[in-house]
Amino acid sequence: MSETICIIDGHPHRDKNHLCHALAEAYKAGAKAAGHKVKTLCLSEMDINFLRDPADFEKPASADILKAQKAVSAASHVVVIYPLWMGAMPALVKAFFEQLARGGFALKESEHGWPLKMLKGKSARVIVTMGMPAAAYKIFFGAHGVKSLENGILGMAGFKPVRETLIGGVGELSDKRAGALFGRCRALGAKAS
Repeated sequence: MSETICIIDGHPHRDKNHLCHALAEAYKAGAKAAGHKVKTLCLSEMDINFLRDPADFEKPASADILKAQKAVSAASHVVVIYPLWMGAMPALVKAFFEQLARGGFALKESEHGWPLKMLKGKSARVIVTMGMPAAAYKIFFGAHGVKSLENGILGMAGFKPVRETLIGGVGELSDKRAGALFGRCRALGAKAS
């Protein structure tokens, strides 16, 4: 069955030689080869400001964010790819999700004060690259930075299931391992998983 996928390439730097950009392209290639529709949002190319006033959540979003809301709304599956910076997502990725939530797009307050999940029915995959071994990040650091995205942002907005792929040791990536990672991302793309 064909899916509509939105890939959020969250590497903040535009240089296409970064691993996250290549992983996004591999996922996209696998998805397209399997007949899925794919839209990629490259955050490094978007105009994303930081919200400073909680009232801004209710104000209209920028043109780039409106396009992103349209792409996420149309998708049945969303993939978020970013490098681990200081134990969590880069500030640009967090700023993007804050902007994306504007205007009640991701959450709306119910009459009881508990947020309504506006993006129910969508699944997500979070792919995170890091210099340390992925097992060390999970065991010694509890992977709290990734969990904040998975539970506090995606889960609260209604995404289910939210799966993760943690890729450690990327500082010394051999060509063989890089090829295996790209193959893994192509396979995930083909399955829209």
